[in-house]
Amino acid sequence: MKIKHLKNIIIVSFGFLLLFTAYGGLQTLQSSLNPEKGLGVASLSVIYGCLILSSLFLPPIIIKKIGCKWTIVVSMCCYISYSIANFKPNWYSLIITSAIGGIGGGPLWASKCTYLTISGIKYAQQTGKDKMDVVNQYFGLFFLIYQSSGVWGNLISSLVLNQHPNEVISENKSYSNCGAHNCPTSTAEVSNVTTPTPGVSDTLRYTLMGIYTGCGVIAVLLIAIFLEQIDLSEEQKEQTDNPSIWKSLLGTIKQLKDIRQCLLIPLTMFSGFQQGFLSSDYTKAYVTCTLGIQFVGYVMICFGATNSIFSMITGKLSKYTGRIALFMFAAATSISCIIALLLWNPNPQQFAVFFIFPALWSISDAICQTLLNAFYGVLFDDHKEAAFANYRLWESLGFVIAFAYSNLLCVYIKLYVVLSVLLLGMILYLVVEYLEYRKKKMSAPEVHSISMAEGTNVQCATD
Repeated sequence: MKIKHLKNIIIVSFGFLLLFTAYGGLQTLQSSLNPEKGLGVASLSVIYGCLILSSLFLPPIIIKKIGCKWTIVVSMCCYISYSIANFKPNWYSLIITSAIGGIGGGPLWASKCTYLTISGIKYAQQTGKDKMDVVNQYFGLFFLIYQSSGVWGNLISSLVLNQHPNEVISENKSYSNCGAHNCPTSTAEVSNVTTPTPGVSDTLRYTLMGIYTGCGVIAVLLIAIFLEQIDLSEEQKEQTDNPSIWKSLLGTIKQLKDIRQCLLIPLTMFSGFQQGFLSSDYTKAYVTCTLGIQFVGYVMICFGATNSIFSMITGKLSKYTGRIALFMFAAATSISCIIALLLWNPNPQQFAVFFIFPALWSISDAICQTLLNAFYGVLFDDHKEAAFANYRLWESLGFVIAFAYSNLLCVYIKLYVVLSVLLLGMILYLVVEYLEYRKKKMSAPEVHSISMAEGTNVQCATD
């Protein structure tokens, strides 16, 4: 029985690994692969915008109608359509498939969580083990496999684009327009002086998209053929008297009545702003503009690998340093990176520096993501579902905004925006920590007085 359940978890995990190997690699290349009028980042903005809406409304309906297995299959096909559109991208095809991919994203992640959770609970019931322990083990196994997708996706793009470097269009002789001074109008207004629009030949594009699309198709076949459907009859019985769609939406909105939730919004959005800047603006204005698009994958591998390592380290380190100290260290690291990026004039001779920035920023991101998720769980223990829905909502909104203004502002302005959001987020985060400290301090005398009163009553009773 254990092997049967473990087989299903492994199949789901490798299905997501294959799918997001394709999507993750494609996402980091969008700003450089489809730079015409900002088509690439505009498509990413549409994906995350539609993902927000689909996460709020669609999952309960689709999962109830066709079950977790086929929800995963259908949603994966939505992502594959985005890869197919990148063979011959244009505004019509790419934006439509971006919307389709975003709509499929909400049900995809919800059905995965439901499948792993119910599988863990059923196995725990059959073996007499603790439900939470089994579910945590299943999610741990899933993320262990899934998180490596960022490495493989970017490795594929780097190997393909380096296979025929003469076909990569990145003949930049002047780097004055790279880095913080890169602006959307630069190449259009002074094309004779600055860098020509970077990109790849049709041959390399077709090769890369063929590999990514193939990964997605294999993922769909793996789930459709080998994954067993899970019985949701008990889950559906619970939902018949429970309007989960509206309850989830209203719960997310009501959560904003908590002042602590509102104060954490800027810091939560900063996570989206930071990752959005790195995957779209840093890769285009610094890496592609200076080194060429063939190095984007290697740079993002550095980010993904460092992020995974420090995500694991942060959880253990927080026991000794405390939460506030690590948050301050993460903020200091991000601020240092932003200031350095504002002052740095990128040049191919400084090759190692292109990898140092994503490595440092990944440390900050790992600390913020790990500790902020844990902080949400501690603060809103009675409303975890609504709290984490808000977390996904505001982080995704940060992505949407970062991708939306990517084609409108110069890089140095975007860096100032990210810096402002970070400073505001940290100030308000410290306010939340102060409120929690004052709350505990005020409750301590009450607990002491209650215990003293109980002791007095016991003494009177004995007398």
